[in-house]
Amino acid sequence: MRDRIILACSECKEQNYATDKNKKLHPDRVEYKKFCPRCNKITVHKEKK
Repeated sequence: MRDRIILACSECKEQNYATDKNKKLHPDRVEYKKFCPRCNKITVHKEKK
């Protein structure tokens, strides 16, 4: 049930992280606060389509 997802920065739209999630527990798109090397700060990273 775990699917691979790609997290993209909400400010610069760069795809920085790849992870997986359980679709049964989190059916909606996830958001995490993570470090963006391009912006050089902590930003919200959203699950890419």
